[in-house]
Amino acid sequence: MEQAGLRGGVPQLLDRPGTTSGGASGIGRPRPEPAGSEQGQRPTFCILGAGHGGTAMAAHLGLMGFPVRLFNRSPERIMPIQLAGSIELVAPDLADLPQGYAPVQAATTDPEEAVAGADVLMVCTPATGHRFMAQRCARLLTDGQIIVLNPGRTGGALEFTHVLREEGVRADVIVAEAQTFIYAARMLNPAQVRIFRVKNSIPVAALPAYRTPEVVRRLRIAFPQFVPGDNVMKTSMDNIGAIFHPAVTVLNSARIESTHGDFEYYLEGITPSVARILERMDAERVAVGEAMGFQCLTARQWLYMAYDAAGRTLYDAINANPGYAGIRAPRTLDTRYLSEDVPMSLVPISSLGELLGVPTPTIDHVIGLACVLHGIDYRAEGRTAERLGLAGMSVKEIRHYVLEGASLDG
Repeated sequence: MEQAGLRGGVPQLLDRPGTTSGGASGIGRPRPEPAGSEQGQRPTFCILGAGHGGTAMAAHLGLMGFPVRLFNRSPERIMPIQLAGSIELVAPDLADLPQGYAPVQAATTDPEEAVAGADVLMVCTPATGHRFMAQRCARLLTDGQIIVLNPGRTGGALEFTHVLREEGVRADVIVAEAQTFIYAARMLNPAQVRIFRVKNSIPVAALPAYRTPEVVRRLRIAFPQFVPGDNVMKTSMDNIGAIFHPAVTVLNSARIESTHGDFEYYLEGITPSVARILERMDAERVAVGEAMGFQCLTARQWLYMAYDAAGRTLYDAINANPGYAGIRAPRTLDTRYLSEDVPMSLVPISSLGELLGVPTPTIDHVIGLACVLHGIDYRAEGRTAERLGLAGMSVKEIRHYVLEGASLDG
């Protein structure tokens, strides 16, 4: 399929304010602020994905008085909410959070019912579902909509945008990604969800980066926790879960199977030897980011910023973090720490490293072991540079695309 707005496989210039499109794809193109974002107006939110996080977000928005629709492709999560007519939100440890029965405009398996007329689309599926969601929504998108991946993992906004281009989308939309998910939440019953914690600060970045202020302005009407991130490559490469999840799970696979996860994931699963492997992976991740001119946080820096946990080594910093106490390991190896974080986090880092000539041998070994453990070729299923729309690009072209939405030959 011919991709709208592409020339020679590289995205053309996406217009700056005050210019015209010249017929290019509308994805990321500057536009007037829609009515829903004006002072005193409440934007309509569409939540795509009725898992723990999506249901929590829908309930929170409903209790804050925002019009909200909730979509899920399978009816099992939707039917109880349809029957109840609301979602019950409980948060006994959070005095500032509204609680009670949250109204929803629609709980549906019909994407058109959910997407049509919504101002902000919050994608709350696992990263493995982002491609599917982009394909399902493509024909329904209209000018002025903002799409936010919660979170994007590594390369989420890049992949989502590339799929929309493949589908021929010409609507004037912005795709953005959050670095992490805003809530720690869990479904208690089919139409009841508990929020345990709300994060204070969540970086969010748009593609291209200069559109980020528009996205943050819209989101902060409901969520003051969202703050501007540098760009989608920075939010992607600062995905620390890529370091802490797959390798620790692979290296503790025997213990997970023999104890059914009956041990402390971080404080017992990360021994000094395991931590040394994590530090090597982390150095490879940072090197890939630096090859593109983006300075990434090291895992130790992230622990200090997120938890005020410091240490001479990564092992010391992890053990200095009281927030990790009580977090148990997965009960089986059938866990998103492998099925999601390997193809959606490690594979793109490795693929970008290959594109840029940056070796990632330790990351590659962990990917290979995960493939053997699950009997799945995660490289074939994962986010390669090609699936991110970056295949064949130089560093300059990648930076222009991420920061300016432009190709050098634009």
